[in-house]
Parts: sequence; C-alpha cells; structure tokens
Amino acid sequence: MKQSLQLKIGQQLTMTPQLQQAIRLLQLSTLDLKQEIHEFLESNPLLELDDDELVNSESSSIESNTLNEKKADKNNTEEAQVESEWTESIPEELSIDSNWDDTYQNTAATAGGDHNSYEGDGDFESRNAPAENIQDHLIWQLNLTHMSDKDIEIAYAIVECVQPDGYLSITPDEIWESLCVEMEDLDLDEVIAVQHRLQRFDPVGVCSIDLRDCLLVQLEAFNSHPLYKSTYNLIDNYLPLLGNRDFTQLSRKTKLKEEALKEVVLLIQQLNPRPGSVIDVDDTDYVIPDVSVKKHNGVWQVELNNDALPPVKINETYSAMVGTASTQEDITYIKTSLQEAKWFMKSLQSRNETLLKVASCIVHRQIDFFELGEEAMKPMVLHDVAEEVGMHESTISRVTTQKYMHTPKGIFELKYFFSSHVNTASGGECSSTAIRAMIKKLVADEPAKKPLSDNKLATILADQGIQVARRTVAKYREAMNIPPSNERKRLI
Repeated sequence: MKQSLQLKIGQQLTMTPQLQQAIRLLQLSTLDLKQEIHEFLESNPLLELDDDELVNSESSSIESNTLNEKKADKNNTEEAQVESEWTESIPEELSIDSNWDDTYQNTAATAGGDHNSYEGDGDFESRNAPAENIQDHLIWQLNLTHMSDKDIEIAYAIVECVQPDGYLSITPDEIWESLCVEMEDLDLDEVIAVQHRLQRFDPVGVCSIDLRDCLLVQLEAFNSHPLYKSTYNLIDNYLPLLGNRDFTQLSRKTKLKEEALKEVVLLIQQLNPRPGSVIDVDDTDYVIPDVSVKKHNGVWQVELNNDALPPVKINETYSAMVGTASTQEDITYIKTSLQEAKWFMKSLQSRNETLLKVASCIVHRQIDFFELGEEAMKPMVLHDVAEEVGMHESTISRVTTQKYMHTPKGIFELKYFFSSHVNTASGGECSSTAIRAMIKKLVADEPAKKPLSDNKLATILADQGIQVARRTVAKYREAMNIPPSNERKRLI
C-alpha cells in the first residue's frame, strides 16, 4: 500500500489543565470549595489569605456590635460594684477551723442568666461533644437507680436492644433466651419486671414493645383525667381504628359521643409515639448561601456571599524571589507555583462570575415568585437559562447543583427554581412547583371532617384552568409527604 500525505480540517476540544480545574471548582459546593482552598494554600506557598479583606469584613461586624459592647460595659460596672462589696467583707486572715462557705457567699450563683451564659460560653467540651444517644441517656439513669446486680445485668441487656425511636428491636422473650445462656435460674417474669421499670425512665414509654404498650405507659400520668378509662380502652382495643381515622366505628364501639371522643383524641395527641426522638437528635447541618437576593428601591438585586469563602491573594514576598533565587531549580519552582496560583485565582473568579450570571438570570425569569410566592412560579428548564446566558446546559447544571440562594422567603437551592410545565386551558403553561403549592394550599384549607380526595383536587384545579390527571395530583401530594384523604380526616 502506497503511503501519502493528506490535509484535514477539523475542530477538537482540548481539555487543558486550567479548563479542567475551572470545571471542577464550578461544581463544588461552598463547603467543599472552602476545603479545596485550604488544601491549595497548604500546598502552594505563592498563595495566601488576604488579611486586608478579612479585616474589612470583620470591621463591619465590630461596628454592629458597638451597642452591645456599651450595654456590656454598663453590666460590667454593676458587677464590679458587687465584686467590691464581697471583697471588702473578706478578712485578710482566716482562722484555721473556718469554712470558706461561711466567709464567702457565692453571689455569682444567684446571678441568673449571666452565670449560666458564662458557663455555656466557656464549656468547650459540652459544646463540641457528640450528641447523646438513647442508650447513653438510659445508662446514665440506670447508674443512679438502686437495683440488684442481677437486675442491672438484665437492664443493660434490654438497653442494648433499644432503637433510636425508643422501641425494643426484639421481644422480652428473645432477651430472656439470650440471657439464659449465662443466667440459668433466670425467669421470664424477671426480665419483664425490669423492662416495665425501664419504661418509666425518661423519656416515659421507652423500651416498649409496640405503640400500644408505649402509649399505655405514658397514659399513666393522666390517671386522674375524667376520661382516663375511656382513653385506656381506646388505646388498648381500638388503636387501628384510630390510625385509620374511622371515627364513626370508634364512636360506636367505644360508646362515646363526638365531644367526648374529641377530648379522648386530644389526650392521645399529647402522648409521644416515638419517645426516643426527644433524645436521639441528629446533628444539624447548616447551609451556607452562595448568593443573596434583596429588593432595593423596588429592584431585585443579586449579590455574591463574599463571606462564604476565604479571600486569597498572591504572596508578593515569594513572587519577588524569582529574580533573587540562587539556583535554576528554585526559579522554576517559584514560576510554576506562581502560575498555578494565578490559574487557581482565575478559576475562582470565573466560578463567581458564572454563578452570579446564572443567579441573576434565575431571579429575572422568576420575578413573580419573589413578588407573589410559590403559586406564581414559572416553568423553567436548564435550556432556558443556558440560552439566555450563552452557556452549555451541562455548565448550568454544574453551577446550580449544591448552590443556595438566600431570599426574603428563605434559602433555596438553585435547582428549586427549575420545574416542568403543565398546559392550561387557555393555552398557557403552569409550573409543577406552582401546582404543588396550590395543592398544599387546598389541603390546608380543606374541611377537617371531609378532606379533599385526589380526584376532587384535580377537579378544582381544572376549574382554575389547570389540566392535571388524578394520578399526577397523587404524585405531587406524595412528593410533599401529604397523606391521602382517608388519613387526613380528623374531628377537630
């Protein structure tokens, strides 16, 4: 085969390292980007924190706290007067057999909020310690309870089987069978007796087998209530009917009239079906908004949250060493590090500009949402924003993922403003987010005794010109965690 030379003209996208870095920074969340910046600061000496920017940002917070400091000075003056009073009352020399408490009266303990706030501010371990779980809480009470060694061993075995919601993962029979391996003379009644004792621990109802058992234990605190026996009877025998909201059958079987049944239901609602939830509280994850939206002189303005990320700059001392370095290796290292630092700062700037441009476009297209609320949300997809800002849809997807906007109506992810559309009777379009808001409003205003079915909700929306099927209404309702109509029925 004869070899020959040919010329071809074509286009090809080359992913340079700078472009790859810019794309990677663009899709990072604020927390991840902050960690990325700190890692780059540790690896590249040519980049450093901009202390001037930090001082400027802190100065504004200092000015805002001036009034609080003046109030604090006034409180400190009063505390100094109190301190001088008890200091003067202490003699220079104390007798050997004297008691410090007889001489010094701790007035700080009666200071109320000031003393408590001081302890809270200084107690670093309590503020940073991991959250207490239900087992820790029960063991703490168990150590303060007088029990025999045998009962304590049983109690520890029961506590180990408690789930985060407060219920036992296995039955007392199974716990007894597992303990019989080491405790041959153990009776099932002993395990049940210890379990009943643990059920009275805080929170009351913990270590229960099921919902009925849990509620009956908590109901003991209302034994003086005039409807205690009726409530006990309902929980003991007709709890499934209450769960199904079948109030007609409940009234007939319990022989309670509507007013009495209302009071019984109110009493049951005061009980906690998940007692462990008051102890096992998950750590709160706070969202740092990337942009904020404010209305100034009648115009909605979008601003970047500059406090979310640490400001960085080129280290002038190290960059100036390019001309004074002694070896070629040092010169090459400084030049390479300087170029990488400039690329990194340019990628950060590009990320901020793209984020601000996309957020401004979203606010401009969803201006009715900020003025009127969720029901005025317009349908919008990634293609709409990409076409307006002149970017690819993949770029819009990256810049709106895990990025949040602070608005007067709350904090929303940028993805929240994108939704599909449903055709209206007039030939227009309605956002699915707006439809969900309408369904939520209709459910909130529905009659308590006769909730709206999915079919009725679809009919009401059709009367407003929005054509949605019943199954679509059911899908939106389930997405908002709204139960079906038979479970929303209530007496009050």
